[in-house]
Amino acid sequence: MDVIDIIVTKRDGKELSNDQIDWVIDAYTRGEVAEEQMAALNMAIVWRGMSRSEVGRWTEAMLASGERLDFSGLDRPTTDKHSTGGVGDKITLPLTPTVAACGAAVPQLSGRGLGHTGGTLDKLESIPGWRAEVSPAEMQRILADVGGVVCAAGTGLAPADRKLYALRDVTGTVESIPLIASSIMSKKLAEGTGALVLDVKVGAGAFMKDRESARELARTMVDIGTDHGVRTVALLTAMDTPLGRTVGNALEVTESLEVLAGGGPADVVELTVALAREMLAAAGLAGAKDPAEALHDGSAMDSWRRMVAAQGGDPDAPLPVAARTREVLASGSGVLSRLDAHAVGVAAWRLGAGRARKEDPVSAGAGITLHVKPGEEVRAGDPLFTLHSDDPDRFERAEESLAGSYTIGGAYTPRPLVIERVE
Repeated sequence: MDVIDIIVTKRDGKELSNDQIDWVIDAYTRGEVAEEQMAALNMAIVWRGMSRSEVGRWTEAMLASGERLDFSGLDRPTTDKHSTGGVGDKITLPLTPTVAACGAAVPQLSGRGLGHTGGTLDKLESIPGWRAEVSPAEMQRILADVGGVVCAAGTGLAPADRKLYALRDVTGTVESIPLIASSIMSKKLAEGTGALVLDVKVGAGAFMKDRESARELARTMVDIGTDHGVRTVALLTAMDTPLGRTVGNALEVTESLEVLAGGGPADVVELTVALAREMLAAAGLAGAKDPAEALHDGSAMDSWRRMVAAQGGDPDAPLPVAARTREVLASGSGVLSRLDAHAVGVAAWRLGAGRARKEDPVSAGAGITLHVKPGEEVRAGDPLFTLHSDDPDRFERAEESLAGSYTIGGAYTPRPLVIERVE
């Protein structure tokens, strides 16, 4: 094989063969194909796209670069969820123990936040003692004993994707639906789950800003999963406004505990239940206990406590609290008609809740409490936001981000949280 021929083939809009894809992914992972050559191929894919068969084979080649987990020995079916990322998206925290309480095993491999979107592992690491690193053998044991585990992906899963993602991040080749879909699905298929539900976010705070591109991404990932024998369903869900009333690591854990206790914000509860029902149905457990019941009878909370303890965490320990707070007050009265999720995410990041580079630390207590959500009334002088930070010098830049993030007055049209279903 000649990597130049492969680059030229895709540059000219032709379809890559299975042999070409297998070879270039393997050779790049081994270091035989140079970074600049793979960067050129990625850019050609950004411009020319990929067919369904190409995307499927590209995913398969990345899968073949590493190990695959196998949970077939468990006495319950496996099912998992993946979100494309948003602001205040804490859903994994109440969702995983809820689904486990309803009879499924949930092997949830998650990541850390980067930029304006939060990371599930950052949130859970605000719990004293909790650890994200879990070996495959530990995953098997925890899933058998508890039914749910949320942890970091090991380096042996899809190493080609790990290397490719880092390259795409610095070469302007992230925005490609075939490359995004194959990146997500190679990791999820390597995880070994029997069923998968995708939460594809749409709107200002999401990677996909419009419904059409979100649908295309969902369709591509569902096709990949289906072609690999995994029951895969996607929900397109709204991300114009942050989920819930908190953005930030420990703040979102606290809100998740409210949901697990049978309360919490209506939108977080709605999405948790909707995704849980899809996960159970995809796993063949549609007739199992209803997730809404698990949230109200305490079984989901019991499952959460066992999950946290199984990974070294203390479910009774107090969560970190930021050293300083500041309120942002409403300048006028009326109905809040708009709250931009992206701006709120950037503000939380500036307060210390997120990171600009993967190696940056995060502040567990930093973030934002939202006192008013779209559709609710506010009076001049009432608090709109409470900012939380360990560093008071961060407040000013966070307030700059929030300055144009909301509108008080004008027409407010409620929008559905779950926009569309793709299977």
